[in-house]
Amino acid sequence: MNNVGAKVIFDDLGLRDYKETWDYQERFFSAKVEEKRAPASDGALTPDRLIFVEHNHVYTLGKSGSEQNLLLDYIQLQARDASFYRIDRGGDITYHGPGQLVGYPIFDLDGLGIGLREYIQLLEEAIIRCISRFGIEGSRLEGATGVWIDPGKGALARKICAIGVRASRFVTMHGFALNVSTDLSYFNHINPCGFTDKGVTSIEKETGRKIAMEDVKRVMYDSMREVFGYEYY
Repeated sequence: MNNVGAKVIFDDLGLRDYKETWDYQERFFSAKVEEKRAPASDGALTPDRLIFVEHNHVYTLGKSGSEQNLLLDYIQLQARDASFYRIDRGGDITYHGPGQLVGYPIFDLDGLGIGLREYIQLLEEAIIRCISRFGIEGSRLEGATGVWIDPGKGALARKICAIGVRASRFVTMHGFALNVSTDLSYFNHINPCGFTDKGVTSIEKETGRKIAMEDVKRVMYDSMREVFGYEYY
């Protein structure tokens, strides 16, 4: 796709609390939605934004998800130093934590000239390109979002990146969670994205070596630019 002239602000927040980051996203998201509802007389627009972050241990449940897919009670969550939020994105339950690259694009899809379905496909494509540069072949699983390894091999299929998005007036928030060196044992306490027969994996597990988060960020930064066709401020 070609979006010559489109500009995106890049934010790398490092390790940040989930609720704090949710509120941070919401600020820009709400501003962009309001601008589409009632454009400013001077035509000023809140720029699109791509946020990279790692979170402390947290489980989040999307609008269509079931709390039965969280296999821990409140006391057990505390014992695992984890928190839980029911949130306003699509999808079911997932885990975020240290060693996972979470990306929150706050994009105006009208400005990019794409619809929501194409947007999710482009997110998947950016992730597939990113992990390919570490020697991992990712692909899609029919009927599910995200990026998978060996999706056609039944119980051997494993998810390396989850995607969950909220959109209003074609403005997006939330996004993707790519496992880099994530402690995968935290996924044992949920049915990831509602699946009971699929596994999870990470770049570290697939490659058998330590991959620096900063290296993955740089590659993902470039992959997003290549796929969506924007430039950074």
